[in-house]
Amino acid sequence: MNWISPLRLHRAGILSMNRRNVDYIGRYNDRSSYPLVDNKLKTKLLAAEYEVQTPKLLQVVRQQHEISHFRELVEELDGFAIKPAKGSGGKGITVITRREEDRYIKASGASVSLGFLERHLSNILAGLYSLGGTPDVAIVEDLVQPSASLAKYSFQGVPDIRIVVFQGYPVMAMLRLATTDSDGKANLHQGAVGVGLDIGTGHSLNAVQFNRTITLHPDTGLPLSDLRIDDWNHMLVMASRCYEATGLGYMGVDLVVDAKAGPLLLELNARPGLAIQMANGRGLLTRLRTIEKLKRPHFTPEGRVSYAMEMFGQ
Repeated sequence: MNWISPLRLHRAGILSMNRRNVDYIGRYNDRSSYPLVDNKLKTKLLAAEYEVQTPKLLQVVRQQHEISHFRELVEELDGFAIKPAKGSGGKGITVITRREEDRYIKASGASVSLGFLERHLSNILAGLYSLGGTPDVAIVEDLVQPSASLAKYSFQGVPDIRIVVFQGYPVMAMLRLATTDSDGKANLHQGAVGVGLDIGTGHSLNAVQFNRTITLHPDTGLPLSDLRIDDWNHMLVMASRCYEATGLGYMGVDLVVDAKAGPLLLELNARPGLAIQMANGRGLLTRLRTIEKLKRPHFTPEGRVSYAMEMFGQ
């Protein structure tokens, strides 16, 4: 791997992890707000207050005895998602796409039994996937059916959109596409594809996998230069509203586009990663400093989005 000097990275506007932690997360994120985003159930309830739509909540499992209600619930369902409320990095999330008699088919294609799902719920309650191993609650949500225009690009998993929001302004975005390497999950560190998106239009700019530039999806073979996200302005406004909802000055907002419900909030992240810079082929630092220098900040999500689209659009 070629060594790149810190000075060169700085000149390119690349935000380093240390600077992110100290100058942005540490400075702009009040720790009292962290529980709002580290707990998916709290995030869902909070989002509803600010008219940010999320996947339909089917059940909350807080105690072992409530797992029996889950057994009754899934008899009526073909697809659903189980998530630990305090899980991180996608750990503990199980997505069931369909049912075949007494077997439940995961997004990866593997089949599991009802007993497996019940044990998984028990593990979530025990804190197996939670931050710090603390006891947790399990969320059962309606299955997201991704829009056909995006689903065709992703391998098995649901494609999602990460938007970095600073002081309420959407400053950078990328589309994450699952691959065979990522086991159907939209996690860049596991091998998902990151597609940088133009803040001004929602068009694709650049695509990477394992930090290498690519032009075609490794599994579907589709070109990644033709992508365009529908309802782009609406998605940016949703992301911007999360600033008022949480008070977090620097965060990642993860959205999906459901075929019927449209854009939905998946989760919020108070410590968003920096791979989005690689996907976009440009650094965050210049954009963050542009917002910091604003003498007259915009007080509505719509105003902040209009400014960001004009200032950061390609």
